Amino acid sequence: MAISVHCDVVSAEESIFSGTVEFGVFPGEAGELGILPNHTPLLTRIKPGTVRLKVQGQSDFELVYVSGGMLEVQPGMITRGVRELRTCRLPARRAGQSRRGAGAG
Repeated sequence: MAISVHCDVVSAEESIFSGTVEFGVFPGEAGELGILPNHTPLLTRIKPGTVRLKVQGQSDFELVYVSGGMLEVQPGMITRGVRELRTCRLPARRAGQSRRGAGAG
């Protein structure tokens, strides 16, 4: 079993994702941030983009589009506060199909 960490993606209105992940990739202002379990504590701003979460026990990534916000990392928890409620959750397999469909025209 892989080492995991609890991850919450939340807005002021609701919880968008809450679960156990093996790692997460977040769109940081200076580039992507890869966060693994037991990461050094961190508080940073996040730009609009796609959050990729490797959910424990799933082969595909969980993709969540966010419009910016804050990322807080503690050794046992990742919290992603979203500025706006606009999010889009899409399984990675379907996201790949959407990208291919958009390019074929």
